[in-house]
Amino acid sequence: MFSITHKFYLFCSLAFLLSGLTNCNKQAEQKNNNTTTNMPVSTQPQQDIHTFARPQEVVMQHLNLELSVDFKQQILKGKATCAIKNLAKTNKFYVDTKDLQIEKVEIGQQSTTFKLGEEKAFLGRPLEIDIFGSTDSVTIYYQTSPTAEALQWLSAAQTAGKKAPYLFTQSQAILARTWIPCQDSPGIRFTYQAKINVPENLLAVMSANNPTEKNTKGEYFFKMDKAIPAYLLALAVGDFSFKPTGTRTGVYAEAASLDKAVAEFADMEKMLEAAEKLYGQYDWGRYDVLVMPPSFPFGGMENPKLTFVTPTIITGDQSLVSLVAHELAHSWSGNLVTNATWADFWLNEGFTVYFERRIMEAVYGKQYAAMLELIGLQDVKDEIVAMNNGEDTKLKIDLANRNPDDGVTHIAYEKGFFFLRTIEEAVGREKFDAFVKQYFKTFAYQSITTEQFLDYLNKNLLDALPAAKEKINAQQWIYATGLPTNHPTLKSEQFAYVDTCIAAWLNGSSPTLFKTSQWTTHEWLRFVRSLPENITLEQMTVLDNTFKLSNTNNAEIAAVWFVLAAKKDYKTAYLPMEKFLTQVGRRKFIVPIYQALYKNANPQTKNWAEQTYKRARAGYHAVAVVTLDKLFG
Repeated sequence: MFSITHKFYLFCSLAFLLSGLTNCNKQAEQKNNNTTTNMPVSTQPQQDIHTFARPQEVVMQHLNLELSVDFKQQILKGKATCAIKNLAKTNKFYVDTKDLQIEKVEIGQQSTTFKLGEEKAFLGRPLEIDIFGSTDSVTIYYQTSPTAEALQWLSAAQTAGKKAPYLFTQSQAILARTWIPCQDSPGIRFTYQAKINVPENLLAVMSANNPTEKNTKGEYFFKMDKAIPAYLLALAVGDFSFKPTGTRTGVYAEAASLDKAVAEFADMEKMLEAAEKLYGQYDWGRYDVLVMPPSFPFGGMENPKLTFVTPTIITGDQSLVSLVAHELAHSWSGNLVTNATWADFWLNEGFTVYFERRIMEAVYGKQYAAMLELIGLQDVKDEIVAMNNGEDTKLKIDLANRNPDDGVTHIAYEKGFFFLRTIEEAVGREKFDAFVKQYFKTFAYQSITTEQFLDYLNKNLLDALPAAKEKINAQQWIYATGLPTNHPTLKSEQFAYVDTCIAAWLNGSSPTLFKTSQWTTHEWLRFVRSLPENITLEQMTVLDNTFKLSNTNNAEIAAVWFVLAAKKDYKTAYLPMEKFLTQVGRRKFIVPIYQALYKNANPQTKNWAEQTYKRARAGYHAVAVVTLDKLFG
């Protein structure tokens, strides 16, 4: 936990009133680290519409958790002690909750009064606690609901080892409040420590300093001494083990997949070293990954010190490890410098995709990175078409009265990336690298808005380069819909060959003549995605018989093939598709497949999709269920 001396507190309070909460936290962090930065003059951070907290009055600075994990009842039970700074000397402290059972609240050793406010869609209920102007700590005794959206409880049968149950959390975007009463906003940062009690045969890990072996008591202690937002709080409990992949990197996984994961992620240390050469020292100590069960809804989650990753990226050829590079890059863009609100989500993801591809270029070469860029370009163009070039194709979007998960699209990731690539191309890589490195240093441990970024971009890079500034047209990228036409022109030799193969096949050549033995996942994605819309069932059968696409073990390839199969009602793929949908919970894969099935003109196919979803639903995380329940009504 960082501290603020009395003298420094007076300064920080003034800074808060002028520039918002995050600058105050940053000043405290700088004082502890004996570092200084020149903060730009910027607009005041926006009020976060997705929190009940009032950080301008009372702000969390540290969280101390003591929780017991009850697999039988599927609850967490214990207490959360919030160290607070009462900036306004008010008598109320507000935190976010959703479906939490609050048992009592104490100030010191004395109980205090509290009440839960009105339930609001997506947001849950505010917990209003009576405090004093001098209160600096509040302890909340509570337990979670068995249906808490952040928590996924898996039976032993749902794990790889089949011997022990498993629990994992997913706090992003605003689900931390479903397992911890806290100020759940990306603009509010705090340190934390925890004591977690679990069954003695299981290991617990968090987004903090972690053990590498089980202990006999089932009692684990954690500490995160860097201030982070609530969405980066994470916990996993299961029968998994650890193996290092380098001096600062390693893998946690169930025994059945540990060795495969270690081999797949063997280049993690190289990635970390490449990232540091680009944009400065890694500030979090260790970088480890935990291979999750198949129901994990995302590709990865950038929990500090311990990224959660989907097992679907373990292919045996390292062709999907760009996801690991992506989550590693979040250690700078997102974890170090964070979007102040979820409307500014592109700041997290656009920078991270850019950084990821620079890491991949450094480790695997420019041609590899070029394939990733072209896949990303196709993703964002497809997304824009699907959104009818609407308001949500802007980088900064309006999320009023909406779940922030609505902003998790290719727009934030890929349009954000191409905006930054456009800047790089206009000013030159050397200048842009220097700018990005200084950006991370300047805003370290802060949460900032799009407007703050634009102000910094202009003052520290573009104002001195008026021709480049006009060419880039940052306002259009941020506030206009669609993809500006000034994005970089891309090419890939590997993809050029794939395109040649497709053209030859459509002109009558046999697909057995294609030289596919060295194709990576990316060439196969290009191949399947580039097949014509009017492809016939006979043509799909030929390709399937030749390349065994319906039965591939590569989830990325399977997912795009199954979308095509669903659109064309290619029934040969339905049995392996059903197996895929009932075993994999990654939202990126399953949602497009279900959407394609649901839109199929054949009513029997739509009914089949509904029945498959009913069988699979219990194995999906709440993040995926919320999206799919809307689809199936």
